[in-house]
Amino acid sequence: MFLDKAKIKIVSGKGGNGIVAWRREKYVDKGGPAGGNGGKGGDVYLIATEDLTTLMDFKYQSVFKAENGENGYIKTQHGKCGKDLYLNVPVGTIVKDESTGKIIADLNKDGQVVLVAKGGRGGRGNACFATAQKRAPQFCEPGENGIERVLELELKLIADIGLLGMPNAGKSTLISVISSAKPKIADYPFTTLIPHLGVVKKDTGDSFVVADIPGLIEGASEGVGLGHEFLRHVERCRFLIHLVDITQENPVNNYKIINNELKKHSERLSNVYQIIALNKIDSVDEQTKQKYLENFKQISNDVFLISAVTGENIEHFMHFVSQKVDEIPKPAIEVDIEEDDGAYDNDDSSFSIYKVDKKTYVVEGGKLFRLANVTDGRNTEQLYRFQNILKSMGVFDALKQAGVKEGDTVKIGHLEFDYLY
Repeated sequence: MFLDKAKIKIVSGKGGNGIVAWRREKYVDKGGPAGGNGGKGGDVYLIATEDLTTLMDFKYQSVFKAENGENGYIKTQHGKCGKDLYLNVPVGTIVKDESTGKIIADLNKDGQVVLVAKGGRGGRGNACFATAQKRAPQFCEPGENGIERVLELELKLIADIGLLGMPNAGKSTLISVISSAKPKIADYPFTTLIPHLGVVKKDTGDSFVVADIPGLIEGASEGVGLGHEFLRHVERCRFLIHLVDITQENPVNNYKIINNELKKHSERLSNVYQIIALNKIDSVDEQTKQKYLENFKQISNDVFLISAVTGENIEHFMHFVSQKVDEIPKPAIEVDIEEDDGAYDNDDSSFSIYKVDKKTYVVEGGKLFRLANVTDGRNTEQLYRFQNILKSMGVFDALKQAGVKEGDTVKIGHLEFDYLY
């Protein structure tokens, strides 16, 4: 199965929490704080590889999570960082952020890597807060949450030549003759349901890639038939081979229909250089061959009479194609890639306030929830620090705007306290 679009959810690793711990050793007087830091959460990367030609790997699994960082340990031992997650995608994959619609990466080279979600930072243990004035800090920091985001992957095949034509023009037969590709071949329309790639060896020893695009019909650019799904795959080709079946009633009109659909899809695509190959000459007489050769010569100078089935004129035709591959460079297609703030946006300092009854308010927010989780309600020093953080984040001002009054109850995580002016 060929899959050229996929939607995946990625989650980077959460940072480990720091801890509150103390050094207790014989003969060491007043050992001091010894809480270690939490480890950093794992990052998520996409890496382009030529080993894949489809997004099929994402059909049955669509959620990917990097490893969380470990919490800190006693004796100032730091938690282990979470392992980074690398997801392989085919070369030619464009990556979009679903929430913003921004294109954040164009992976068009083998081995190209892009960071799509940075792991959360590990929290600091109480050993990091010790100073000459505060030798026994009773608090630590929680680790940051990881980043969750939904990405849209779209594959544009990277081929040197795009092979176009009406259904049953002989594209699958031709690509099976000139390369080692083995597409399905039959005498009914839309035999080819997916694009096929064929690697063609040149006399010089190197090679080039031909993409067999499923048959286009009139109205393809508006969604009629199959071809509209795959028109984008020919956008990165050096040039096109337009295969025309001269056994049909009006080959010239068929040629114009295809080119009209290319123009509707993309102005740039309509201007790409084309070689015209008049196929199935083994099924018509000499007079018909010369008639259509003269007709198409009025459209282009590069017109060839071939038979993909018998191999007639194929060698001469492919020699000319190989020369054009050397002459025509790959198009420099500019993709508007926008700065990807979403990969680094671990700022979860936002919060919400809800009034659950006449005298009770609940404050919710990722950072506040984690801070509350590492705050001991019985420890005065930890509560004092938590209060200072609430003030600096504007929580108290927001509570006033929400209508809190003296004596009302405020809940944050497992902590519950009475509001006082």
